[in-house]
Amino acid sequence: MNSIDTKCLHAGYEPGNGEPRQVPIWQSTTWKYNTSDDMGKLFDLEASGYFYTRLQNPTNDFVASKLCALEGGFAGMLTSSGQAANFFAVFNICEAGDHFIASSSIYGGTYNLFGVTMKKMGIECTFVDQSLSYEELSKYFKPNTKCVFGETITNPTVNVLDIEKFAKLAHDHGVPLIIDNTFATPVNCRPIEWGCDIVTHSTTKYIDGHATSVGGAIIDSGNFDWMAHADKFPGLTTPDDSYHGLTYATKFGKGAYITKATAQLMRDFGCIQSPQNSFYIQLGLESLAVRMRRHCENAQKVAEFLASDDRIAWVNYPGLETDANHELAMKYCPNGTCGVLCFGVKGGRDASIKFMDSLKFATIATHVADCKTLLLHPASHTHRQLTDEQLLEAGIAPDLIRFSVGLEDPDDIIDDIKQALDKI
Repeated sequence: MNSIDTKCLHAGYEPGNGEPRQVPIWQSTTWKYNTSDDMGKLFDLEASGYFYTRLQNPTNDFVASKLCALEGGFAGMLTSSGQAANFFAVFNICEAGDHFIASSSIYGGTYNLFGVTMKKMGIECTFVDQSLSYEELSKYFKPNTKCVFGETITNPTVNVLDIEKFAKLAHDHGVPLIIDNTFATPVNCRPIEWGCDIVTHSTTKYIDGHATSVGGAIIDSGNFDWMAHADKFPGLTTPDDSYHGLTYATKFGKGAYITKATAQLMRDFGCIQSPQNSFYIQLGLESLAVRMRRHCENAQKVAEFLASDDRIAWVNYPGLETDANHELAMKYCPNGTCGVLCFGVKGGRDASIKFMDSLKFATIATHVADCKTLLLHPASHTHRQLTDEQLLEAGIAPDLIRFSVGLEDPDDIIDDIKQALDKI
């Protein structure tokens, strides 16, 4: 299977003769074994299998396998949310006293996770302007820097990350690059092909696509050589006392990172995605390629309308030829970026809020990247916890409206925008 459309339908699960055509839901916490030794081998990571859904579940693993195939990765796992995925992705290789680098333009919830919560755990994050040059960004690395983090397309500013620049930056300093690929999805961008080492997702967004289930995913490329930088990553390259001195990198090779995240972090934090939610994610994945094309087509039309309307102060959408990110978008996402754009209404913050309150079917909601058109005001909603200084650092203008274009008829979406603008 070479086509992403075909992989969305068939990858990750191959039923045998007389077996269910759709991925079944293993709605069980527990599995039976005939002998104590059979189960003991599982607890020692000496055998594969299932013993408790807090760590692994067949439904989850089949769906993770599909995502892994779509991203071109080596191994993957599902988590209870995108936030859990981003936390696990970093915490799997960072501990108290460590440092990592992240783009300052990332989603506000992730910014808070890295800058506040993980800081309390003794892990320091330096936020950087992702548009800086390689030389300028290199100055932020420290001897204890363990990874670099960014988003393929930033939420909510829809800036495109220069993946190759950041991959070279990370690798030249002996650390992996982690990218949240939620907005682009593997349909429009596969960061691993550009040098990224670890990909995360909030599967709650386009992958589900219908606002039914919260979830996350981590996909490891298997390309980063942990043993070549053994002194930086002792959690992977030295014995784990909680598993009788097992060393992940030597025992599991390319599967070391995901095995450690599952056997250690999922064991202790329990951020498992429920099998029922995994089933919904699987259904969403089957139509992902088709939906992403429509999202991008609709968003392009809406962005072009907004750019032509005198009542709009500004609009950001990488699909516009005049957009500052257009060149990067054509490089990394030639078939389209996503259905999310942002803009401001002339008259500032108050006018933007009046516009939002005047829409008829476009819905004010915390959610984004859904089949229905949604919008919010980050400074008042998702980024409300940030100071004005942090908002500016993250590129969040006071009048910024995040507009997630859905699958409705694009003319109906534009008509709704027009009537709302008429009421300002």
